[in-house]
Amino acid sequence: MDESSRPAAFTSEAKSSELLGYPPDARLLIINCDDFGMYPAINAAVIESVEEGIASSCSLMVPPSAASQAMDLLRRRPQISFGIHLTLLSDFPSRPWGPLAARERVPSLLDPAGALFPPTPAGRAALLGQARPDEVEVEYRAQIAAVADAGLTPTHLDFHCLADGGRDDILDLTVALAAEYGLAVRVWLEPARQSTRQQGLPVTDNDFLDSFSLGSEGKAARYVQLLRDLPPGLNEWAVHPSLGDEESQAVDGGWLVRRTDYEFLTSPLTREVLQQEDIHVIDYRAIQHVWSQGASLH
Repeated sequence: MDESSRPAAFTSEAKSSELLGYPPDARLLIINCDDFGMYPAINAAVIESVEEGIASSCSLMVPPSAASQAMDLLRRRPQISFGIHLTLLSDFPSRPWGPLAARERVPSLLDPAGALFPPTPAGRAALLGQARPDEVEVEYRAQIAAVADAGLTPTHLDFHCLADGGRDDILDLTVALAAEYGLAVRVWLEPARQSTRQQGLPVTDNDFLDSFSLGSEGKAARYVQLLRDLPPGLNEWAVHPSLGDEESQAVDGGWLVRRTDYEFLTSPLTREVLQQEDIHVIDYRAIQHVWSQGASLH
């Protein structure tokens, strides 16, 4: 969007969809596949959900071992919009991953055994209770640098299992990093959502959806109803597709959530509903454009 096409009320309380140049009643939806890079069955499902299904973008986790495969997949598909799923937690005791930065540089991010905390309520609380902002920055920069070193160009930054980074200072740090690198940030919670939008930076206008909050039973029908009820403005769904194969079931207690997401995202019915409802599925590229312009103006 060039300057002449910006809405006049760019820094007012206009909806983010209006900041992107859409009319007030337009319904926009980002369908973002989180956890790309976590393990191979997720990688395969994410690519299929974007290329053959309705997903519009994905978020790459850099610390897990399957991240290298995910980055190879992205290098061969430059048309896929992706963000960096900033990761300070390690999900699977049987397949742990550590920080990208040297452990001695980020001790406040580690548990007493020198490992990343798990994404349980207790694990998140322990991390957020001791994480030093300067060490979070060291780790976030290491993850961003790994993506750049792979020759890839992300659109945005978001967070693994820590909505809006989990703390105000971590969110502020991430917004500053995004401005430095010309990226957008996923901002989901109030009051940050409103204050960000008042700065003329588009973020979701409505309550976000994390697919782990939905039950697996009858999920497809629930998703269809959510599409039919989608409110005007910019909406974002964080979905978590995986093939749900034997590997998934052996390592991942959430495999059924992921399998049912994958089935919905790749269902022909889903595309029909989007067309019937006149929902505009977008990715983070347009959002990144506005965020990067905003950073250059400040």
